[in-house]
Amino acid sequence: MRPIKKLTQKFAENYIYYNYGYLKHDIKKLIKASRETAKQYKCSPLEIFFFMIEEEPIKKLYTHSYGFNTSEGREIKETFKNNYYE
Repeated sequence: MRPIKKLTQKFAENYIYYNYGYLKHDIKKLIKASRETAKQYKCSPLEIFFFMIEEEPIKKLYTHSYGFNTSEGREIKETFKNNYYE
């Protein structure tokens, strides 16, 4: 299996359906917000996607401490939310 390098709509839809069984949010907005947030924080859209969906830490950003979001992690989530709903 080849590692995913780019966040696409098809990948995101398949990932969410496979892991959760249904899609609750607008997938196009989810992708757009991931890309915009990634630009702001200089990381990849895939890292933002997995941070938001799976709570995975972003390696080059200090997003977690003892399993909880740091202030930077909470800021990224808030930025993502603003990008999603704009």
